[in-house]
Amino acid sequence: MQRLLTVILACLGMVGALAIDTYLPSFLAIGRDFQVGPLAVQQTLSVFLFSFAFMMLFYGTLSDSFGRRPVILVALSLYTAASLGAVFAPTFGALLACRALQGLAAGAGSVIGQAIVQDRYAHDQAHAQKIMSHIMMVFGLAPAIAPVLGGWLHVTFGWRSTFLFLASFGALMIVLVYRWLPESLPREQRHAFHGVAIARNYLKVLRNPEFLLLATAVGLAFGGLSLYIGSAANFVMVILKLPETAFAWLFIPMIGGMTIGSAWSAKAASRIAPSTMMWLGFGIMGAAGALSVAYNAAFVAAVPWAVLPLGLYTFGLAVAMPAIQVSALGLFPENRGLAASMLSFIQMTLFALVSGLVAPMLFDSALKLACGVLAGLVASFICWRLSLLLARPLARVAA
Repeated sequence: MQRLLTVILACLGMVGALAIDTYLPSFLAIGRDFQVGPLAVQQTLSVFLFSFAFMMLFYGTLSDSFGRRPVILVALSLYTAASLGAVFAPTFGALLACRALQGLAAGAGSVIGQAIVQDRYAHDQAHAQKIMSHIMMVFGLAPAIAPVLGGWLHVTFGWRSTFLFLASFGALMIVLVYRWLPESLPREQRHAFHGVAIARNYLKVLRNPEFLLLATAVGLAFGGLSLYIGSAANFVMVILKLPETAFAWLFIPMIGGMTIGSAWSAKAASRIAPSTMMWLGFGIMGAAGALSVAYNAAFVAAVPWAVLPLGLYTFGLAVAMPAIQVSALGLFPENRGLAASMLSFIQMTLFALVSGLVAPMLFDSALKLACGVLAGLVASFICWRLSLLLARPLARVAA
């Protein structure tokens, strides 16, 4: 049962990842089809990500009030309908609107999935961290497979077929959740849906500087991933001079590192302290970032050397992030859904800002991208260290 739960929650997390990555090989074709430039096409990603981040604020709270399953099922239905709308979009404006609706619906599974893990394993944080690592490991398959599958769908059937695939996946998830995902939040533990009380709970989370620093640390560390995802079309087809079907060169090392790191992190969670895992993860990411900058400063970017440091970076990311996420959510045991929403909102807002605003400023140069990843990591490390400094006085007061 635990294995099935892990697979379903990971697949729910894939909903957003697939919507981000599957259509990336079609960027140039979408621009040609609607006669718009690359910056306009980039907005189909930015609009999705900002909508995705915005709605993440509310999914946890909605699930705290109405239950986990009903909110997921409604969101999946909207996602499937929006994906079908994108298949038949007659204008670029209609495509943007469908992407916005997709974004609003796509985040339910990833937010509520974190809350479900906390519902079930709140008594055993090491086990919760292990489950989160397993989910990240399975979830990691989506960004690796999606652009490769999207490239072949695009070449064979055209760019609209990628959105038909997304609609089909959404429909499949509706069936899986309806049949095999049990409700994890009993009615007696739900919060009444009162606007004032909800606003008060949001303020309680926002006033916790330790939580905000941990959430920002997560978002900035994932910024390295979002920078390359936002730059994927340019990086693969312009910098590396590869065809639409060659996105595997970028995504397999990047996601492979995360998958392997998640598998190792899950096994090590019961015998290595969370603080040690965080230090180790940051150390690995730092080494990868420095290696990438050094390579791109000395050589013209080419496979496989330009992408191998990304695999090392995401390995370190998978080692450090589950422990940080569990620590952040553990600060609010009475409002896990809301805390998961806020954590995801901060993470995805930073993801959207990096991929939508920062990536276009850097995606003309492999060296600029490598420097951007390293800068984000340094900022993430500073936030994490500040959170520890805040936690120490609070621990002394509690004692």
